[in-house]
Amino acid sequence: MTYFQYDHKSEYAEYYETLHKLIERWEYEIVEFKEAKGQYSEDRVGQYFSAISNEANLAGKQYGWFIIGVSEQGEKHPVGTSFKQGDSTLLEKFKYNIGKGTTDGITFLDIIELYPEYNGKAHRVLMFKIPAAVAGMPTEWNTHYYARSGDSLVPLQQYKIDAIRNQDRRDWSKLIISGATIDHLDKDAIDFVREKYKEKMNRPHIMEEVDTMSDEEFLTKIKLMRGGRVTNAAMILLGNPDYDSLFENAPSLMWRLYGADSELKDYEIFTIPFIAVANQIFAKIRNLTYRYMPNQLSLFPKETQQYDTWLLRELLNNCIAHSNYQLGGRIYINECEDSIKIVNPGDFLPQNIETVLQTTYNPPFYRNQLLADTMVKFHMIDTATSGIKKVYRIQKEKYFPMPDYEFSAANHVAVTVYGKTLNERYTYILFDNPDLDLETVYLLDQVQKGNGRKLSKEALSFLRKHKLVEGRLNSLFLSAEVAQTIDEEAQYIKNKGFDDQYYRDMIIDYLEKFEKAQRKDFRKLLWDKLPEVLTDKQKERKILTLLTYLKKKGRIETDSTNQQTCNWVLRK
Repeated sequence: MTYFQYDHKSEYAEYYETLHKLIERWEYEIVEFKEAKGQYSEDRVGQYFSAISNEANLAGKQYGWFIIGVSEQGEKHPVGTSFKQGDSTLLEKFKYNIGKGTTDGITFLDIIELYPEYNGKAHRVLMFKIPAAVAGMPTEWNTHYYARSGDSLVPLQQYKIDAIRNQDRRDWSKLIISGATIDHLDKDAIDFVREKYKEKMNRPHIMEEVDTMSDEEFLTKIKLMRGGRVTNAAMILLGNPDYDSLFENAPSLMWRLYGADSELKDYEIFTIPFIAVANQIFAKIRNLTYRYMPNQLSLFPKETQQYDTWLLRELLNNCIAHSNYQLGGRIYINECEDSIKIVNPGDFLPQNIETVLQTTYNPPFYRNQLLADTMVKFHMIDTATSGIKKVYRIQKEKYFPMPDYEFSAANHVAVTVYGKTLNERYTYILFDNPDLDLETVYLLDQVQKGNGRKLSKEALSFLRKHKLVEGRLNSLFLSAEVAQTIDEEAQYIKNKGFDDQYYRDMIIDYLEKFEKAQRKDFRKLLWDKLPEVLTDKQKERKILTLLTYLKKKGRIETDSTNQQTCNWVLRK
């Protein structure tokens, strides 16, 4: 039976076909339809999100569907919906809001907007793709767990909660791909990793043993194959691109080049095998020579490439090793004028970068343990967390800004690497203090980027104790301890300003000369002499604080109670 018509050549043809099959099957535990022609309760959507996510986990599925804009009564067909219609950001904001109420910020894998035709008219239908609950962790919505009983929404029963919580954390990369054999792998990629493995092991008897093995025996030895069957890890690293359809969600990488105007200038998509994809992407990236002065005493500028090739390879291969391939997302390498941003699907298991930079940190587990272990054997990534630490050390030794990790967006992690310096004072501090540890350099980097207010009280106390920063919490700046020249000291004074008595004396001198003044007059008098790091609002508050202090001390007063028209005068 045909429920609607659509363009079979459309880029969304796959989703139209999925919608048709779902309507034909209709509602069950991991699929829910709502007519919702107008708006619909966000809280109700959150409850269905929890229920479908939990049921998908228990059914061994990777995701389920919540669909609105389809009739619930009588003949099943599209009726259209105006839910979150209009501004293109409404659905993205909705996706973010759902993540705020769920376990670990989990949210929709995708929101697909379709316009199937029914009776000659296009109707807007929204398909929300909901991920299965993570193994061992039921998905909640606003502290409550939900489930389905047939097509009804109910609280998640205790036996289902126990069933999810008792699950072992599965290594996705170790799972077997149905129907895949060694014939679906790329022969050149296998030859390449055999050489890499021998290079890594570097022992004569192992090298001789590998040379006597067939491809299947070798891949079985390193656990990429089991009983003649191919694992996800093997397909990721060595798969023949002609057979990437064997994945439920075919993995890919995309390099994009952006100009100074943020316009997309060029792009290229890369598919499996990923064993040497880093080299292919590096061939696309511009890596120019950058010149800068590491300190004011240098007679010649320092020259370096914008990006360290080991650093980029480590970050990109880390994305390949730790992506959540079940989400079906793509790894992006976005090359901008002075930075490179790498984005991969999944979440950052340590949750913050400060934890990783600690000397004693060890990861609790890897999402793709087999894949990560194999990539270490092939010299693709470093062991444990030493790779990320080395990335930070490389930037520190170049006196460049630290990489920025972003964890705020649901279901993906982003890291930005800078290809130039941002703040001379930061560069000078690193040059003059080469023994600073990574944790301290990270804190200084946050200050140079204007993120000082986000640092903990303990971190700020540490920086102040060692005279590395000065200023108020909302306007921190790197300390004058590194000021080496008159120009630097002048900029320091502009940042720090003068002490309050200096400003009070100026106010008194002004009133002694002109007898009266309004706030606007004091603004003209003091504005350019206040610290440059203060915002306009903070400068206004500073001036009011100075006047209030002098009033309390009995030095000045107003000549009327009208705050708009009164003048400030010396108290007689």
